[in-house]
Amino acid sequence: MATNLSETPNRELIRLDNVGKSYIMGTRELRVLDNVSLVVRDNEYVAIMGPSGSGKTTLMNIIGCLDRLTTGSYCLDSVPIGDMNDRELARIRGEKIGFVFQTFNLLARTSALRNVELPMLYRGGSRRNRRKRALEMLQLMGLEKRVKHKPGELSGGERQRVALARALVNHPSLILADEPTGNLDSKTGNEIMRVFEDLYRGGNTLILVTHEENIAMHANRIIRLLDGRIVSDESVDRSEAFDA
Repeated sequence: MATNLSETPNRELIRLDNVGKSYIMGTRELRVLDNVSLVVRDNEYVAIMGPSGSGKTTLMNIIGCLDRLTTGSYCLDSVPIGDMNDRELARIRGEKIGFVFQTFNLLARTSALRNVELPMLYRGGSRRNRRKRALEMLQLMGLEKRVKHKPGELSGGERQRVALARALVNHPSLILADEPTGNLDSKTGNEIMRVFEDLYRGGNTLILVTHEENIAMHANRIIRLLDGRIVSDESVDRSEAFDA
């Protein structure tokens, strides 16, 4: 499941320097992120934790080019992001980033196959090649018998696997997951975490937002936020992660 990684091991994939994010609420400025600096390298598995309102989802949205920073700088794969227009940001998202959300974000009236094909529509190519690639990704997720099913006809775990197939279909350098097990029971959540483990071992870079300690412990690094600041950034002993 390896992605388009550089031949140079552990290259710098993400760099944030003194990033701040503020919103204007009437006459008041609400500062959500405050001088956040961090570096994430290839094939890191990072969990971002923090209480509600700590800024963790805002941080992920900035890393994912879904939101713009107010101050500081951000480089993704050595490319400065801050001055890009909406079209350029959309291109970066399509080429380099795969998203997995708690609520799956699948189109309800569309088959699993079409949901996985969608990110490829923005990159052109033939319909035949798009379908072939989407089928490959659904097969990879064990869903080859569910390709024609709509989200409402799938279990929660199957829907999240469709979302993972969609996230991976364009060979992204980076996979971002926001509470990926939040709407799943513990058994299904463990199955999804095994998929993430396989992706990590296959060479992918993963960043996930979670409020669950047991989910965060699957990562090899945990970043904790409080009031918009990084309060700790620690390596994790992965000796108790899934067996090889």
